[in-house]
Amino acid sequence: MEQKTRRAPKRPTTTEPVVAEPVVAKETVVEASKPKSKKRTIKRSEEKLTHSEYEIIRGGGIVFMLPQKGVTIYDSEKDSVREIRYCPNEPSIFVDEQSTNALKQTVAFRDGRLFVPKEKPNLRKFLELHPANQANGGSTFRVVDKRKEATVELEKEFLVSDAVSIVRDREINDLLPIAMYFGVNINSPVSEIRYNLLRIAKSKAKEFLECLDSPQVACRSTIQQAKDYQILKMKSDGVYWYDSNKLIVSVAVGQNALDTMIRFCLTEKGASTLSLIEERLDKLS
Repeated sequence: MEQKTRRAPKRPTTTEPVVAEPVVAKETVVEASKPKSKKRTIKRSEEKLTHSEYEIIRGGGIVFMLPQKGVTIYDSEKDSVREIRYCPNEPSIFVDEQSTNALKQTVAFRDGRLFVPKEKPNLRKFLELHPANQANGGSTFRVVDKRKEATVELEKEFLVSDAVSIVRDREINDLLPIAMYFGVNINSPVSEIRYNLLRIAKSKAKEFLECLDSPQVACRSTIQQAKDYQILKMKSDGVYWYDSNKLIVSVAVGQNALDTMIRFCLTEKGASTLSLIEERLDKLS
């Protein structure tokens, strides 16, 4: 009789009771929002001018006496030529309004400078109206306006800053028309083109900025490239298509062919010609 092998019985699995850990509620800490600090306004009190300043334009030496004898100006209110002179004891600078006791005083520049306090309005008016003043077409002296000079210089510096930023940030393809306008070699390395444009931007900032988005500058670069790639032929008497030798526009005697072509292409009549030139240039790229 065949004896069956009995498997050893498995030990019963004893499952120990799982004791759940007590859930401790976490406290939500809400940080108090910090009050936004207000930007403190720095108080300032702009200085008011207490005097007027004048300077000799050229030369002058240690002491320069401003001529007073026979100085006349045109008075537009009275439509007449009137003589002026500076007399401290008179309220007016016009000779015909001064008394017989008028005492003329020398107006002297020392080391090329003259400071006029606000307590001397008649002296200031005398200098403002004097024909030797640069503001009146003279060439002897001028008013020193430091605030105006600062404003002018600030505007110049801002123009330079704008021009430099454009050289740095614009794509090189956007700068090439300007480079061609200023005669920069556009076949040189990009870094060299930017460097040359940077020098121009610093020395001719206003002209440089005026070239941006200028139809004349863009058109000039297009026409110049069409000439370089033998799309156009320029002669003293006219501008021709290079392949067909067909006249596009005549050039007057003594006129520049390139400038004539630019003017023509920017007219309504020449717009189609400019478009055709651009199409031919695009096929080359």
